[in-house]
Amino acid sequence: MGVLDHLSNVFDRSSGGSKLKKRKQLQTVEIKVKIDCEGCERKVRRAVEGMKGVSSVEIEPKQNKLTVVGYVEPEKVVARVIHRTGKKAELWPYVPYDVVEHPYAPGVYDKKAPAGYVRYTEDAQISHLARASSTEVRYTTAFSDENPTACVVM
Repeated sequence: MGVLDHLSNVFDRSSGGSKLKKRKQLQTVEIKVKIDCEGCERKVRRAVEGMKGVSSVEIEPKQNKLTVVGYVEPEKVVARVIHRTGKKAELWPYVPYDVVEHPYAPGVYDKKAPAGYVRYTEDAQISHLARASSTEVRYTTAFSDENPTACVVM
């Protein structure tokens, strides 16, 4: 379809100029926003449904999660929710528990996270926990139960 898109852009005269308009991609935007009651849910839904390019809106009140699918930019959706509702909103900061190598490391574990989720972070202090140096590996495997011949003193 790349050729067809290119040809449609070449022969499209509706823009009136030679500028090529960049098309937005279909995205799923997940936002964390505090939803206390049905009124809050209705307020958030109406704020987002009126946006140009929105295909569907799904709200999970127990997780305080808003999912928007459409041809939209994530920053604009967050800004619209903040402006229209007056609520604090941010992009969904959590990932499933299984994705993170050390889910209980400081900065990752979050008591406020929904069940099965931890906070996503790209922190250098946490990533060093996953990698052990070669000397650490040598010392820990020298006295392991799987290798009884590693130490002849025993």
